[in-house]
Amino acid sequence: MSDLDRSRAFFNDVKRLIIKVGTAVVTRADGRLALGRLGALCEQIKDLSSLGYEVIVVTSGAVGLGRQRLKYRRFVNSSFSDLQKPQVDLDGKACAAVGQNSLMALYDTLFSQLDVTSAQLLVTDRDFKNKDFRKQLDETVQSLLALRVIPIFNENDAVSTRKAPYEDSSGIFWDNDSLAALLALELKADLLVLLSDVEGLYSGPPSDPRSKLIHTYIKEIHQSEITFGDKSRVGRGGMTAKVKAAVNAAYAGIPVVITSGYAPENIIKVLQGERVGTLFHQDAHLWALDKEVGGREMAVAARESSRRLQALSSQDRKKILLDVADALEANEKLINIENEADVVAAQEAGLEKSLISRLALKPGKIKSLANSIRVLANMDDPIGCILKKIELADGLILEKTSSPLGVLLIIFESRPDALVQIASLAIRSGNGLLLKGGKEAKRSNAILHKVITTAVPDTVGGKLIGLVTSRDAIPDLLKLDDVIDLVIPRGSSKLVSKIKSSTKIPVLGHADGICHVYVDKSADIEMAKRVVLDAKVDYPAACNAMETLLVHQDLVRSGGLNELIADLRTEGVTLFGGQRACKELNIPEAQTFHHEYNSMACTVEIVDDEHAAIDHIHRHGSAHTDCIVADDHDVAEVFLRQVDSAAVFHNASTRFCDGARFGLGAEVGISTSRIHARGPVGVEGLLTTRWILRGCGQVVNADQGVIYTHKDITM
Repeated sequence: MSDLDRSRAFFNDVKRLIIKVGTAVVTRADGRLALGRLGALCEQIKDLSSLGYEVIVVTSGAVGLGRQRLKYRRFVNSSFSDLQKPQVDLDGKACAAVGQNSLMALYDTLFSQLDVTSAQLLVTDRDFKNKDFRKQLDETVQSLLALRVIPIFNENDAVSTRKAPYEDSSGIFWDNDSLAALLALELKADLLVLLSDVEGLYSGPPSDPRSKLIHTYIKEIHQSEITFGDKSRVGRGGMTAKVKAAVNAAYAGIPVVITSGYAPENIIKVLQGERVGTLFHQDAHLWALDKEVGGREMAVAARESSRRLQALSSQDRKKILLDVADALEANEKLINIENEADVVAAQEAGLEKSLISRLALKPGKIKSLANSIRVLANMDDPIGCILKKIELADGLILEKTSSPLGVLLIIFESRPDALVQIASLAIRSGNGLLLKGGKEAKRSNAILHKVITTAVPDTVGGKLIGLVTSRDAIPDLLKLDDVIDLVIPRGSSKLVSKIKSSTKIPVLGHADGICHVYVDKSADIEMAKRVVLDAKVDYPAACNAMETLLVHQDLVRSGGLNELIADLRTEGVTLFGGQRACKELNIPEAQTFHHEYNSMACTVEIVDDEHAAIDHIHRHGSAHTDCIVADDHDVAEVFLRQVDSAAVFHNASTRFCDGARFGLGAEVGISTSRIHARGPVGVEGLLTTRWILRGCGQVVNADQGVIYTHKDITM
């Protein structure tokens, strides 16, 4: 059982929880109250109370609020001469006394609006040294909770015996984080949640892109690894204090989660067992054995392996691909057994037929994949090709060469054959690779990954290709813009859109495959029927299948439209129409033209001419693949020149838009992006360029001694 499963198990048993709200959550950067955040927090607490949880709050913020108010008051009451004098910092105890009043007034107002009653309990370090006090504290809290009142604790800094609220860290507790941990033990809480201004505990300062979020704190591993950044902008110790309090509570038997107080509903997400923030638990050290390799470690290992791959000779890289092809064929029976198990599980789970169709490795598929890899292996080596050679000046030669991108992250759904194509392209292009497939293809992906990486020699290392098995790892991977160079999502438009909005890493791909076939009035109807049928029924689940059929209005009178429709109906295609087609064919109206069926269904519409067809495609298409069937070559040329899609065809099925069919050997996906690669992305789409300059001691010296020739050198 993973740490995530374990956390879900014990969160199910939580009844009493303590929520500690940090000063950075209570206040804004300018020191004023963060009313929106506090309002959302109070709503969460109200919801938790309604669900039967016993909620106790420990809040910071009084000193910060008091300081802000007293600074303003001092400014108002000061003369001009007073303002010229050096300003003495305000007394922290006075700030606490003034701020506590404002803080509790706000909590009372917010909770009253939610029909919730709250109570204030101010304590000091000295109080807890009294046994009778601790007993009375427990009884008071029990009474309040029984009445559904929310107890709100804060250290009474105004009368604390410390020198100043932010200085002395001695005693039973020394800040509100340690107070929260102490109360969790005294009041026998089931969970302590420490709210911060960051998502959780990071391995280093959260602002450092190399820092990673630690989902489960394991003292034996992380204690020496973590580098803390600056302390809180307003509180006493920031994350250092929170970790110290969390460790103390966790090792005394109280699970602790440090998470963001900025994100809405984070506390509820924690209680639902979602992987939010950083978990501290006394048994965490026992979970280290089944801890997955982190995304950063996987990406770094893939980059190191890719550099070793690039250092090999072209012949050695070719041999790796040929060995992979042989290994796939040798393990075909085992691969099919695992794939069949995935298909059966998907059917039993009631998954969509289109998804199951993409999941299944049909007979002959492994042999076809192996042959595609051999085609790829026998292509010219794409790495280090000299694309351009220029003489900048006498004896100064500049070369533009092809180079791997680095580390690719491919997230794909359903199709296990995509794993094979992507892995082979990564090897051929010299890139490291991280793969995240859908859970429905878990067994297929695992066996294919094992077969492929086993064929990679130790001189390169099997870590060249990493297989990510946890869906929860994706958000962390999408943050690794310093070690992952390109993300390629292959799947639903929802998947692609979500990834594009969740990362700073460049994303290559397409959200939809809304492909059109336009049949012109000049088309040979027999040819048109062949193209239309193939585009729709050859593989309806593919992104290059026809989703909309556009027909010239003259074909309504000539009968060509009826012939096309009759053939589609004979093949079992369900038809939906635009306004004109609905009336003519008596078919249901399509809810939208921008729809990808991925099944035996399509939309039909009648258009005036090729210009109307082009306009329809630009308004409703996805810039994937569009086709015209026409004998009039002038009309066809207008269509080919003006349709702004990644692939535009004349008298040929949209199903030809495929890396293997284009002779690319394989494809990592089809891109509708207008930057970098477009259309089926093969090896070339996974390469970038480098400039190599060869000289013999030249220096710039303000360009005084250099005579530039900028002469192209024929390669």
